[in-house]
Amino acid sequence: MTTTGFRVMLTLNIHPGMEREFEQAWLAADGDLTGQRANLGRWLLRSSTEDSVYFIISDWTDEPSFREFENSEVHLTHRKKLHPYRSGGGFETMRVVYHRTDAG
Repeated sequence: MTTTGFRVMLTLNIHPGMEREFEQAWLAADGDLTGQRANLGRWLLRSSTEDSVYFIISDWTDEPSFREFENSEVHLTHRKKLHPYRSGGGFETMRVVYHRTDAG
């Protein structure tokens, strides 16, 4: 069990009919984040109830490291690659309180 970390969740509404292209663009743009040592992992998830809604979740070592990335040129370039597919969405940040990987 761990009690540290910072998680970011983006909700993206993708233009209908552009879902597959968006997924491919996300995969291609993912390399932009490989040099970010504070990034602990990234997920692209698709809603099970709304076809054009996706979630991007990323875990970071801490909030200051995420904010540094958020204000970087690397992030701005990364965002531009995904923006043409997006029609709206939201952004949430959260602090990890507990994380368990066991079944108990």
